[in-house]
Amino acid sequence: MGKTALITGASSGLGAEYARQLAAKGADLVLVARDRGALDELAGRLRRTYGVEVEVLAADLLKPRQRDKVVARVADRDRPVEILVNNAGFGLPLAFERNDIEDEVQHLQLHIEVPMRLTHAALRAMLERGHGRIVNVASVAAFIPRSTYGACKGWLVSFSRWANGRYRSRGVTVTAVCPGYTHTNFHERMGLGPGQEGVPDVMWLQASDVVAESLRDVARGVAVSIPSLRYKALVTLARFAPPSLAARIGERGR
Repeated sequence: MGKTALITGASSGLGAEYARQLAAKGADLVLVARDRGALDELAGRLRRTYGVEVEVLAADLLKPRQRDKVVARVADRDRPVEILVNNAGFGLPLAFERNDIEDEVQHLQLHIEVPMRLTHAALRAMLERGHGRIVNVASVAAFIPRSTYGACKGWLVSFSRWANGRYRSRGVTVTAVCPGYTHTNFHERMGLGPGQEGVPDVMWLQASDVVAESLRDVARGVAVSIPSLRYKALVTLARFAPPSLAARIGERGR
């Protein structure tokens, strides 16, 4: 209650679900995404339903001037952000050799550079206050070879583990959330309609369940949250799988 959460990629998918569940817990919100119209619509619903304050900050995080506005908002000591959710991201086809290299560079920037910058900005203010929570939305792909997406998410998990160990004793926790395949519009933005992803029905998760379980782990200060027992088991098995088998597993789905 009385806390403010800033969420990137908040206009849809997991970002919108984090906004909804945090608003339901009484948190005021700062919603960040490129689509101002979608943000305004979501903000209106959350204000009406939960009575919280919602600030809309439309920004393309791949454009330095717009990104820096979000960095400044996170670091603003007069309007403290207690919870930072680094959720913005997008996917690319697994065929790295056929992807445009500039698309790959932007992919890396959004999944690594942007959360690193925002985490750096948040940490300074949070450590001064002696409390705060940072949530980095990663993926189970961090544990299974899956082109540059898995590599980016692997960095985010490793960084979050280190940061949580480093700063938890000073009141600031950092949690990497690693969902499996989740019903959002993530794959549709890659041009894949429902049923075209190549993923068995049993492997799909609901966004509401992913967010609820991850927030319980965040509240406990867990460094790595893997929502659902099926994906916890898969990650455990992947650790012991031969590299060639792990790579084949990573090729499943799109």
